[in-house]
Formats: sequence, structure tokens, C-alpha cells
Amino acid sequence: MRRYKVTATTAADGTVTVYTPRVSGKIHSVHYVKTDFADGVDFTVTAEATGENIWTESNVNASAVRYPRAPTHSQAGVAALFAAGGTAVQERVAVANDRVKIAIAQGGNAKSGTFHVLVDED
Repeated sequence: MRRYKVTATTAADGTVTVYTPRVSGKIHSVHYVKTDFADGVDFTVTAEATGENIWTESNVNASAVRYPRAPTHSQAGVAALFAAGGTAVQERVAVANDRVKIAIAQGGNAKSGTFHVLVDED
């Protein structure tokens, strides 16, 4: 497991986009540590090359930890479901020699927060 720490400081309009270094593995978790982003900050965390969603959340007011998962599919492209309840089978989001892109909106003027992206490199 490897941790990538990225600090983001917003521009006057409350936005900023930051990136991890290139990573390879499965995203284990994303930890947001609030410094002074405005309440109601919005996050969009994606894989840079493909745009695959890792974590999107609006109106975040406090530090948070998320363990993102993606739905899986059969070879026919049909959603894989657990038989009884029809609940989606999910797996960690994989990235290969890609950067994790963290876009912030409504963070306030010159405000900051830190993201810790944990990647399982096995």
C-alpha cells in the first residue's frame, strides 16, 4: 500500500484542480482532511486518462474518508449482481500509470484541504 498526499489551495473563484503523481494499482481509499475549505465544498475525483469516477460528492462540510468501488460486469457487458438481492458486485477502481485528478468547486477564496490517496500496488 502506498499513500499519495496532495494539498489543494483554491483560487479566488473557489476552484482548484490538483493531481497525484502517476500511480498504478487499485484505489483503496481517499481521505479528505479539511483545513479551511468553505462548508459545502464539492469534490470530483477521477482517473486523469480515462475520466473514470473515483469519488464525486457535493456539499462536504468536514473531513471524510471514502472507499470507492466500481460496479462489475459479465463478459456480455451485463451488470454482475448478487443472486438473491440483485445488489451490484463491486470492485476497487484500478489505475495504471495514471494520475488521480482532484477537482474542487465552491471551496472558498484561497482556502485549502489535503487529500490522501491510498493505492494498493499489489
